[in-house]
Amino acid sequence: MASGVEELLDMLFEMIDEAKNAPLSSDKCVIERDRALDLIDDIRSQFPMELTEARKMMARRAEMEAESKRKAESIVRSAEDRAKQMLASDSIALQAKQRANDMMRQAEERSRELKRSANEYCEDALRRTEEAVAEAYDEIKQSRVRFRAAAAATSAAKPAAASGAAAGPAPGGRAMFDAEKG
Repeated sequence: MASGVEELLDMLFEMIDEAKNAPLSSDKCVIERDRALDLIDDIRSQFPMELTEARKMMARRAEMEAESKRKAESIVRSAEDRAKQMLASDSIALQAKQRANDMMRQAEERSRELKRSANEYCEDALRRTEEAVAEAYDEIKQSRVRFRAAAAATSAAKPAAASGAAAGPAPGGRAMFDAEKG
């Protein structure tokens, strides 16, 4: 005996398919009534069991669909939360980048200002040094002029041939060195 409704239906189909045509008719056939009725009874008896199994499968399918839907919704919520977090962290990173750029710009401006101030200070220090050196040079030139005038006055007071000494007493009792004599 067949175990499932499909098998029983296949057997009934084969019986009808292999049946001999009725005399003078191409669309009617002769089958064994008892055998066909037994197959139909077996099919009817299998239906409640098959229907119960089908209902159980449908219920399991509905449960699986509901569980899949819950999981999918959970995944979507999780992905949305993660996307929001990523957007927030991107926003924070963007703010940090902008802040870093601002700090770099400020540091560069401060650096330029410090360079300008240092250049001005150096320029001023060099100008003052130049002025001090120029004043010192002028003083040296004036001292040299005075020295030469004093030396010339002392030389004119002494006869040139009198003494072979390079230095002699200056007015006031001090000895003076004559650079021209050696």
